Amino acid sequence: MEKGRKQKNPSLPDNLRPVFCDITSLIQSPCCTILESISDGVFTIDREKRITSFNRAAEHITGLARQEAVGQFCFDVFRADICAKNCALEKTLLNEAPQINISARIITQQGEQKPISLSTNILRNAKGEVIGGVETFRDLSDLKELQRRLDRQYVREDIVGKSPQMQKILSFLPDIAESDSSVLIQGPTGTGKELAARAIHNLSRRNKGPFVAVNCAALPEGLLESELFGHVKGAFTGAVRDKSGYFLAADQGTLFLDEIGTTPFAFQSDLLRVLESREFTPVGGTRTVKSDFRIIAAANLPLKQRVADGEFREDLFYRLNVVTLELPPLSERREDIPLLADRFIEKLKLSKGKNIREIAPDALQALMEYWFPGNVRELENAIEYAFITCKDSVIRKQHLPPEIAQKEGPAAPRLSEQQQIEAEKIRTFLRQNANSREKTAKALGISRSTLWRKMKKLGITPPESET
Repeated sequence: MEKGRKQKNPSLPDNLRPVFCDITSLIQSPCCTILESISDGVFTIDREKRITSFNRAAEHITGLARQEAVGQFCFDVFRADICAKNCALEKTLLNEAPQINISARIITQQGEQKPISLSTNILRNAKGEVIGGVETFRDLSDLKELQRRLDRQYVREDIVGKSPQMQKILSFLPDIAESDSSVLIQGPTGTGKELAARAIHNLSRRNKGPFVAVNCAALPEGLLESELFGHVKGAFTGAVRDKSGYFLAADQGTLFLDEIGTTPFAFQSDLLRVLESREFTPVGGTRTVKSDFRIIAAANLPLKQRVADGEFREDLFYRLNVVTLELPPLSERREDIPLLADRFIEKLKLSKGKNIREIAPDALQALMEYWFPGNVRELENAIEYAFITCKDSVIRKQHLPPEIAQKEGPAAPRLSEQQQIEAEKIRTFLRQNANSREKTAKALGISRSTLWRKMKKLGITPPESET
């Protein structure tokens, strides 16, 4: 019988039947080499739940070195959400029965939450006596990320940040989502306003309904009402059939209006009426249509300042401004840069199929010293650029865009709050006019040379080309 048990020992990683060995022979056996080469984490415990072995994949997934893990209680190392009340290893030791494909979430040594799937079984010595247990676990982070991308779903955990500003926002998101009030998200371009809006939607009771995102600045003034309200056949030249608008498309869901501050006064008046009654009339139509949607608006320029400048309706501002989220620029939350860089690396590994694991200290230092006028979006673009240039598994300084690696980008100017508002206004008009300084100057009512001087003074990167 004992001889028969030894014949089953090489199948240890399968973890589907009791394991027969002692710890010393396990560590010294060829089986240990197999455990070191697999991508699943594996650790063993004694009957007191102290860790007796810890493979390389377990180190990688948990972020804890083997020498730090061995000898500790498994619940102090593993820190899974099921450890306290529903421990799979404890059930296995009590019942001498395996636990298969249990879903859990662990907290790594770096404080990151990771979804995992785990299985457990008892561990016996050569005499058949129970001497502990074994657990295998698999990191499901990539799988969950892929699922979210397929479903286009975003949750609070997708907004990364350990800075005080971001921690405050993260703690507030569930409360915002629980209400059905209008939300105004403000922050410079590239700070993740749509990501925050999607997180609010997916944490809310409306998460089964649609999330409809509209960039108001991308719609010409003549089409804005038609796209949002819809139109009937024959309402204008080219209206060859009835068309539903975004208001109706967002029924039972959330309507996200980005760059709301760029909309004309006439539209703002119509929008105010819709928000008050949730009723509207398609362009060219006579029949009123109802739609039940939540409104989340975003602006990269402070709307209160635009109200003071006479460029935005005060009554609409207060209608939208029930709850306000202020997203800080990346330059004010530099401690979040390493977390964001790691997150983008994991995301791009999935989409690009490249085995890039980490970012080298010299590259991270260059990122930490850069101003990032384009905020989080520019950081993501920089990491994607590195994925193109890097042929190794580690991103180094030379793989980053030249303006970051060689510090050719603009030095961060010390701007007053009013100057920051003016800088963001210029960036918005440049973007709306396809980076044409001539058209932007005309829209702002200033000369081209004045615009150029302002851009240099405010540290705005000149467009590479004009259209």
